[in-house]
Amino acid sequence: MELYVSEFSKYVIALLIALYTFESFMVFRFKDEKRRGAGYTRQSILMFALHFSCFIVICFETGDIMYLFFYAFQQIALYAAAMLYRLLYPASNRLLVNNMCMLLSIGFIILTRLSYNMAVKQFIIAAGSLVVALIIPFFVHKFKFLKNLQWIYALVGIAALSVVLILGQTTYGSKLSYSIAGITFQPSEFVKILFVFFVASALYRSNGFFEVFTTAVVAGVHVIVLVCSRDLGSALIFFIVYVLMVYIATGKFRYIILGILGGSGAAYVAFSVFRHVQVRVQAWKDPWSVIDSAGYQITQSLFAISSGGWFGLGLYKGTPDSIPFVEADFVFSAIAEELGIIFAVCLILICLSSFIMMMNISVHLTDKFYQLTAFGLGITYIFQIFLTIGGGTKFIPLTGVTLPLVSYGGSSILTTLILFSVTEGLYIIQEDEELLKRQKKKERLRKKKKALKKRMLEEQEPDEEGEESDFEEE
Repeated sequence: MELYVSEFSKYVIALLIALYTFESFMVFRFKDEKRRGAGYTRQSILMFALHFSCFIVICFETGDIMYLFFYAFQQIALYAAAMLYRLLYPASNRLLVNNMCMLLSIGFIILTRLSYNMAVKQFIIAAGSLVVALIIPFFVHKFKFLKNLQWIYALVGIAALSVVLILGQTTYGSKLSYSIAGITFQPSEFVKILFVFFVASALYRSNGFFEVFTTAVVAGVHVIVLVCSRDLGSALIFFIVYVLMVYIATGKFRYIILGILGGSGAAYVAFSVFRHVQVRVQAWKDPWSVIDSAGYQITQSLFAISSGGWFGLGLYKGTPDSIPFVEADFVFSAIAEELGIIFAVCLILICLSSFIMMMNISVHLTDKFYQLTAFGLGITYIFQIFLTIGGGTKFIPLTGVTLPLVSYGGSSILTTLILFSVTEGLYIIQEDEELLKRQKKKERLRKKKKALKKRMLEEQEPDEEGEESDFEEE
């Protein structure tokens, strides 16, 4: 019986994720959220069906019915988050909310399979983070002074990164986090959002050479502190986000060229100075030559991805535990092995649909500060996904960043939920702008009709007077 359930479930799970992904892109047919409502409803049904199907398989494979109670808590939290977003923010974007919940559910599924204790910790952090995330859109929507805190964003960000450089815990040669009262924080995750706000607030009024140069100096300090901490993955994200935001703010392609040249030079210096960068590049170029040392992670990752096939081996049928730190850096490989290539590709497409929606929000915002902020957050999100999946599939050298909302990590999950919530707040601002535009358009049409009616009346008056004079002569 277990064999039949496991085999049949692979195709059901692949079908459900494929249909959900299809709906994620079909919503772009409509500009109005109300017309997208039916697609969002189908998404919710498919998401809960997928979540339930995976936990049924987990129960069959482990023989432990207690997993269903864990599943029930997850469903309550996800359903409550989705409904509260709709109740508190009727103008919110439901695609982002649905995708956020879908990615969380995928993370819960794969972490439960890898380590139940990790999954429980992740769920507790996610539940608390969802509460925080529900408040963020209100502040973004109401507090207009956020665009004037340029130097506060810069100082807080640099200070937080500097604390890690001085007091941080060294993990495999890099200082990424520090602990307070037993709770571990990774400040670079939170500073990513502050950094986007800093660049947006610095360039939304003026994008002349002085503003770009000043912003570049501050951005350079962020990157240098991260490089000194040997957190090169985060440093790369900060650098790319800065270059692209400057390009969008100024519209000058030369900043892209300068960014490419500067980034290439910095990459060469990092390769020359840092031994662990040389090791990672060697593992990327030819992992088989160092399979027993530096190339072990990437080779095991490639074995896992290739062994899964289109529909995967099935939950608990693979060997993801053979990959060191699979729950963080290589969770995509575990998903591809046990849930299949179709599932893994759909996961990428779901993330891509979220990015497209973020870019869509940025394009339709008229306030330049909010426009730059939405763009910067979208680039931060998608580039982190690119680094994670690209590193795990040997497309680029491994950088050690997590897959947002899926990988294990409290700081990462809280930061990503805040990122989605800030974007929701920006979408509500966009809806306000659209409403104001429609009201102004109606007012213009009303005035135009009134003026036209007045002119018609004025044209009719001489004719009536002429008719009266003719009648008097007769």
